[in-house]
Amino acid sequence: MTRPGSEARGSGDVIEVRDLHRRYGGSRSGFEAVRGVTFSVRKGELFALLGTNGAGKTSTVEVLEGLARPTSGSVRVLGRDPFADRRQVRPHTGVVLQQGGLSADLTVSETLTMWAGTLTSSRPVQEALDLVDLGGRGRVAVKQLSGGERRRLDLALAIVGRPTLLFLDEPTAGLDPESRVAAWALVRHLLDEGTTVLLTTHYLEEAAQLADRLAIMHAGRIVRSGTPTGVARTEPARVTFALDATAAVLPLPQMPQAASVSRESRFGTSFVTITTPDLQPTLALLLSWAQDRGVLLRDLHARPASLEEAFLALAAETAGEAQRQGAA
Repeated sequence: MTRPGSEARGSGDVIEVRDLHRRYGGSRSGFEAVRGVTFSVRKGELFALLGTNGAGKTSTVEVLEGLARPTSGSVRVLGRDPFADRRQVRPHTGVVLQQGGLSADLTVSETLTMWAGTLTSSRPVQEALDLVDLGGRGRVAVKQLSGGERRRLDLALAIVGRPTLLFLDEPTAGLDPESRVAAWALVRHLLDEGTTVLLTTHYLEEAAQLADRLAIMHAGRIVRSGTPTGVARTEPARVTFALDATAAVLPLPQMPQAASVSRESRFGTSFVTITTPDLQPTLALLLSWAQDRGVLLRDLHARPASLEEAFLALAAETAGEAQRQGAA
């Protein structure tokens, strides 16, 4: 979902990854977790890196964060090598890890004040707490926070330094739906301020709501990339409705090429599902047919494919390919 103005801000790449490989074991017989990944992240955009467990996301992000060297390939973050130049790059980045290591006995304000003291430039502590909806919890010990509140404190620690680039690794894991929506609003606010964000998440709705562009990884490679809408469109749209017994015997109109129709009859009602790559022409034909014949299309729903559907279809496709290769 591209935000108004994001293209105008996106002059220059904040992250550049070219043919990245990362191998564990230090030899050709070791495990290659990342196998020739190439992508870039533009200034001011949110780029989501998706994939199933073991796809290589974490191994890729650790290189971008300067925590590990690539086995081969080129990586630049803010124009520098994030490992060799970590001292120069780190002050301009913020990180929300899957698991934060917070001192349980400090208060929320003490935790944030201590971290802010290590930074050259930071937001006021109270401002950072207000942004993550912890403004009234400053005097509470970290050990007394709920899991969701700890997650929001992790986010406050990441943004207190006003980072140019923010790494979000499963940032809303453990949050209730209301807190998750609030976190999305905060991320949008940071993007509007000009922060660039790299997001990894298993919540595909989160990626669909926030990402300007995304890449889906499988077995160490990027297997699909583009905008959330563009990736979702790789799967067909779906039209569903029900017909009573009288209308069920009528032949449906000729659908566009590549559309498919399935029917299921239950208790005298025919439930119809049409999958089609051309939603609008299909729906126009169907509505015209129903109008001409006086047919009521009960419980009519028409929608394009979701990012989740495209992701699951791609996961099934790549898993099937892996099985066929293993059997060959």
